[in-house]
Amino acid sequence: MSNNPREMLNSFMQGLENLGSTNKENLDAFMGLLGTTYAPKNLDTKTKELISIGVAAYNRCEYCIVFHTYKALEAGASREEIMEAAMVAVAFGGGPSMAYSVTLLKDSIDEFEKDFK
Repeated sequence: MSNNPREMLNSFMQGLENLGSTNKENLDAFMGLLGTTYAPKNLDTKTKELISIGVAAYNRCEYCIVFHTYKALEAGASREEIMEAAMVAVAFGGGPSMAYSVTLLKDSIDEFEKDFK
């Protein structure tokens, strides 16, 4: 597996596309759940993406960290907001969450931040 956030994001998105060719109903159901969940209601999309970053860092899901960092930046989150959300995960997940926050999460922000400036 590559540790390059952009390559990881592209690989994940390609994987979803490939899954759709053989398991369209499952993919559509999953994407429908995401669409409903991340639609702004009582919480805006940016806040939901920041929550997702905390959950991803806590669970050490590399593809989740990369994807939700991209989506948080797309939704208008700042580097500082993203790292603060990750530090909440560290409060629960300790060293492993910190390790992912100071490596893959930081690298993801560095890579994707320029896409939204």
